[in-house]
Amino acid sequence: MKLLVTGGSGYLGTHVRRFFQAEDFSRRSHLDVLSSLDATRVSAYEVVIHLAAHLSKNPADAEDCFRANVEGTVNLLREMQPNSVFIFASTKDVYGAHADGYGEVPEDCSTEYCGQTPLEWSKLIAERYVDYYSAHRNFRSCIFRLSTVYARPSEGNENGFVTHYVESVKRGWPIRLPLEGKPIRDILHVEDFARACQAFIDSSVSHGQYNLGGGRANSLSLRDIIDKVAEMIQCTAVFDEANPLPAPVPLHYVSNLNHILEELGWEPQIGVEEGLRSLL
Repeated sequence: MKLLVTGGSGYLGTHVRRFFQAEDFSRRSHLDVLSSLDATRVSAYEVVIHLAAHLSKNPADAEDCFRANVEGTVNLLREMQPNSVFIFASTKDVYGAHADGYGEVPEDCSTEYCGQTPLEWSKLIAERYVDYYSAHRNFRSCIFRLSTVYARPSEGNENGFVTHYVESVKRGWPIRLPLEGKPIRDILHVEDFARACQAFIDSSVSHGQYNLGGGRANSLSLRDIIDKVAEMIQCTAVFDEANPLPAPVPLHYVSNLNHILEELGWEPQIGVEEGLRSLL
């Protein structure tokens, strides 16, 4: 099966591309989702996993977010062939503060505007384009609203916060935390994310939308993540308590995985300890 990963040289994309032995569509391979000419290349692939995005939450970058995440996605969707597969990496943050009303967040949590940044809003808009074009052009589509997916560091990429914590503990860098590290997140190893992509590819589902994270079994506070890593390598983490980070929105987030388990038979295989050790 011929498979393409957009953003295939990025923090997560590097690992997803290796998992599938896929080809890369990224600026590092001299291809840009904002180029309609470059986008014609996707017509040659049976599966496209779309990870490329402008990820800034700075309101000043709103135009760049909407162009890359909406216009860039549409450029790819227009080139998808009938019966092919398009997997779109969205984000849990489309729910915004609405997610705070759930112990485990389901797919029917509200996405009404409640202060989401242009990044989240651009992802939500792009989801609707995925719905439209997959129905209009008769290809299969999957939307993953990703929680915290983590991976080993890769050259030239900014780490996600789990990887950043691991590197900071290892190297003695001062760590800034919100609310003394009390916020909770469910974390998911990148190989489990790749397996979720494989589960959709192998399924008979035409159009799916799933919350995807580590779930209750792989949820812990930010401070617990750091303490576990420090225990593994027998050192003491350094904290910058004078400069705390602002509280995240939502404060706590754990994915409800019932829908993806029922439809795709997928659940995480890599637990917290094994996953953190893989980063070390």
